[in-house]
Amino acid sequence: MKPDFSKGLVPAVVQDAESGKVLMLAYMNEEAWTKTRETGQAWFLSRERGLWRKGETSGNTMEVLEVKLDCDLDTVLLKVKAAGPACHTGAESCFFNTP
Repeated sequence: MKPDFSKGLVPAVVQDAESGKVLMLAYMNEEAWTKTRETGQAWFLSRERGLWRKGETSGNTMEVLEVKLDCDLDTVLLKVKAAGPACHTGAESCFFNTP
């Protein structure tokens, strides 16, 4: 089973496998999905960067321990072991701003 890419990109929620904390939200296309499944590392698609492996330049890689799909097959949940902060700011999670 795989995500439904018929409408383009699908959101990928990235969660720390141990703590359950949500680390980031990114997007996947079919190529990012395939590379993630083949390598066990988190791959995403960005409008600015194109296809990229999380941590490729920073060293803050994400080992994918578990993958789940939502009921509509249009959202991916990646449970990961992160090798460092998820956020480009250096924060553990990208979700730290309080409105």
